[in-house]
Amino acid sequence: MIDIRLIRESPDLVKENIKKKFQDVKIELVDKVVELDAKWRKEKKKVDDLRHERNKISEEINKMMKAGKKAEVKKSIVKAKEIPGKIAKIEVKAGKMFGEIREIMMTIPNMIHVSVPLGKSDKENVEVKKFGKIPKFGFEVKGHAELGESLGVLDFDTSADVSGKGFYFMKGDLALLNMALINYARDFMVGKDFLYVEPPLMIRREVLDAVYSTAEIEAMGYKIEGEDLYMIATSEHPLIAQFIGKTLNGNKLPVKQTGYSMCFRKEIGSHGVDEKGIYRTHQFNKQEMIVVCNPEDSYKWYDEMLKYSVELFKSLEIPFRILECCSGDLADLKAKSCDLECWSPRRNEYFEVTSLTNMEEAQARRLNIKIEKGGKRYFAHTLNNTVIATSRALVAIMENNQLKDGSIKVPKVLVPYMGGKKFIGK
Repeated sequence: MIDIRLIRESPDLVKENIKKKFQDVKIELVDKVVELDAKWRKEKKKVDDLRHERNKISEEINKMMKAGKKAEVKKSIVKAKEIPGKIAKIEVKAGKMFGEIREIMMTIPNMIHVSVPLGKSDKENVEVKKFGKIPKFGFEVKGHAELGESLGVLDFDTSADVSGKGFYFMKGDLALLNMALINYARDFMVGKDFLYVEPPLMIRREVLDAVYSTAEIEAMGYKIEGEDLYMIATSEHPLIAQFIGKTLNGNKLPVKQTGYSMCFRKEIGSHGVDEKGIYRTHQFNKQEMIVVCNPEDSYKWYDEMLKYSVELFKSLEIPFRILECCSGDLADLKAKSCDLECWSPRRNEYFEVTSLTNMEEAQARRLNIKIEKGGKRYFAHTLNNTVIATSRALVAIMENNQLKDGSIKVPKVLVPYMGGKKFIGK
């Protein structure tokens, strides 16, 4: 959510930002906010004037009482008693206006960073750099689902009977490789001086409203019936929400945390979930990193967090690339974002495995996370980055490291976490 002062002072700048995101339908919302804000401030002034009048009457009553003017005192007291009722009525009206303004403001996209390339959709995202060599095979490559089933380490048919579409049973050495990725990612981030945290797996609607749009909540969120709780879609949300309504000491920033959790998503939309596969499912494992920092440091941390991702995936020896997200592919809260995409030999294309985002102050403004430093208070900047979504990393490892006999080579850095096992076979 952007600062309403920006709309008051530079509405055309906000409209231009909306155009850059190709959301022209939202341009009229800026004018609506300007109109409502002017009315709200007018009502607020009425309240301020009435309070000033009440204070003035109180002073006059004191003077009249000292002067012994009892009749005048009674009239003034009656007049003073009418004011709270008038204030209450105006505040109800102003409160409704404020709520409407906030609701609209939640749908106006964040101001994008000047470095963000312009484009309508993910098809216009910009490749920044490639890493690793795309493997060449002297045999017909298999997809990860076929590999997993042939090795007996993935079972989609049984999971469909037990839980339905979008789930899987992961078994044996592949399940151990999954845990190896989790443990390796944890140790990697702790080595970067991030605090390791295991967050709650459920969060309240208030938090979701601060990090997702209503449409996203409906498409993603698993609601716990009868309670104000949802299953988390990523550990980023509870990690950031730790600081909801808090004011942080600017001299003790940044906050650097990494959290592991199971994640749960309905994945309702055009992409849906995998019929057979572990790339897009309702339940998956993810290690996340977040940074809460002073505004002047946020892009330094953006670059640093990207370096961590590159270092980690280089160590897994998987071909990947950095893809800069264009303006039209940025979710409304994002000021700047990029993805890491790994190579899929089966699909003969890259696919997303991690996502780095700087939300600047937009998320902190929704969650009311502030910084106090040098006698000033202002909103923090928040960043998040996927350390590793293990199911997607496993897809890349399985497909790029497959051997002619159908076995899979374990990346060297994960061998110690696999008890020395170098291959996954039947």
